[in-house]
Amino acid sequence: MKKVRKAVIPVAGLGTRFLPATKAMPKEMLTIVDRPVVQYAVDEALEAGIEHIVFVTGRNKHIIEDYFDIQPELLDTLTRSGKTDQLSTLNRMQPQPGAISFTRQQAPHGLGHAVWCARDVIGDEPFALLLPDMVSFGERGCLSGVMELYERTGGNVVAVEQCDPLDTGSYGIVGKGPGVEKGFAITGMVEKPEPSAAPSNFYINGRYVLQPEIFGLLDNQERGAGGEIQLTDAMLRLSAAQDFFASPFEGRMFDCGSKDGFIQANVAFALARADIRDLVLEPIETIIAQQTRRSEAA
Repeated sequence: MKKVRKAVIPVAGLGTRFLPATKAMPKEMLTIVDRPVVQYAVDEALEAGIEHIVFVTGRNKHIIEDYFDIQPELLDTLTRSGKTDQLSTLNRMQPQPGAISFTRQQAPHGLGHAVWCARDVIGDEPFALLLPDMVSFGERGCLSGVMELYERTGGNVVAVEQCDPLDTGSYGIVGKGPGVEKGFAITGMVEKPEPSAAPSNFYINGRYVLQPEIFGLLDNQERGAGGEIQLTDAMLRLSAAQDFFASPFEGRMFDCGSKDGFIQANVAFALARADIRDLVLEPIETIIAQQTRRSEAA
């Protein structure tokens, strides 16, 4: 079993659901409290022991590269101003030299194609995959549990959560097989099944450990839903030859690719922060009370 050292984070999407905000700013740079969405994915990867992160970018994403670079003028200004807290925060977040790579997805051909674009940087190694729109909220990041299960089982591991059985048509659903420690074997994967046809209510939530053989399958993967190269389709083909396991996430994943998920994440992370919780809790409660009175009066 090879160690998982590298992680792929696809950031090439256009973010059309957040227009006009994303007309000039990548959706991954929208902030949850005081950090961009993509920073949460990077922090989660590093927490799980990842040593090298590969960003798959697209046009107009150079701001992400600049964000993870050193800014000498800013650091000098903070030093001269005595703003040691901010300086310490930036230094902790700064990746080590050579620990980040960028490769370009030149056309929007789907998630499977984005992952395939990282093939030469990943090489013949298992790798983690984090979808940055899905932001992990809990005592620890979702990927840590995925990595721990991989170390026990090998093969391929995906993180899952449970949805309302009536909502399976909105997710990629896995079949639940025999249990393993803190997880279970996957018996099948179905993209957005009707509730009556769903093998379970466990859905894939955007965290994976995959074997490098996935690249060969993606290389000749036929286009699927939406005319795009779908990662799930290649995973299904890979599952005929390799084991897949599911790691249930005990926290919550916020879909920050949607407006409601993004707002929910901001509220949840703000209330979890000791430094600002009391500053936002009372105004939130006041707003809710006002909206409730207006609804009752309408």
